[in-house]
Amino acid sequence: MPLVLAGTPLGDSRDASPRLVQALADADVIAAEDTRRLRSLSTALGVTPTARVVSFYEDVETARLPKLLDAVREGETVLLVTDAGMPSVSDPGFRLVAACAAEDLPVTCVPGPSAVTTALALSGLAPDRFCFEGFAPRKSGERAKWLAALSGESRTTVFFESPHRLAGTLADAARALGAERKAAVCRELTKTYEEVRRGTLGELAEWAANGVRGEITVVLAGARPAEVSVADLVGEVAERVERGERLKAAAADVATAAGVSKKELYDAVLAARKNDGDH
Repeated sequence: MPLVLAGTPLGDSRDASPRLVQALADADVIAAEDTRRLRSLSTALGVTPTARVVSFYEDVETARLPKLLDAVREGETVLLVTDAGMPSVSDPGFRLVAACAAEDLPVTCVPGPSAVTTALALSGLAPDRFCFEGFAPRKSGERAKWLAALSGESRTTVFFESPHRLAGTLADAARALGAERKAAVCRELTKTYEEVRRGTLGELAEWAANGVRGEITVVLAGARPAEVSVADLVGEVAERVERGERLKAAAADVATAAGVSKKELYDAVLAARKNDGDH
């Protein structure tokens, strides 16, 4: 039988799937990030697991691996649950999955809630291309390097942050990325005091300075591409023509990629040719 990764509710137990309830009831071994939270969830779902329960959090993850692997090898169903959301996504699980994959042991998943995609959907920011950065770096120097790397990231970025560091991180982000960069702070998702704050980094940093509580997910708008003028593109079209492309086709392709008028670029290339001929 396999290792089963099971997504658990972010806060509202009613988000648990019927498959999660069945998996809790059927598992031979349950590896839980917090055994107390597992008991609370099981009680809320009205299920009484008969499995052997072992704690599986960051500090003991490596030490627990051998016995859990043995259980999977021996045909037992090992269910992995974290405090909230999907295992392996900034939570324990990756090392165990990688170890099973290395031995070609079966791994499956009971899909469930994820703070990453929930926050992305609620943010109002472009969801078509995004990246997930885990937790923001704790130390200011590392955070500065991290923000510098994000300055040109065109995809929407999602990351986690602790409530007591949120104000500092948002203030640093406003300085590094521009106070007008759009963002959203999602707090206590699916819980009683759920809140989604949308605005610029400057506005959100000012709001967070008063103190924020709860589980935090931040969604950051991607960097806008630098504006390109028609004049900047004339040389690129000329190079493509020199390589054998037809002027009209080359001008159309370059204009479409840069988001400028095809006619204006075509006329600019002709004007540049005329000027070169006059000289």
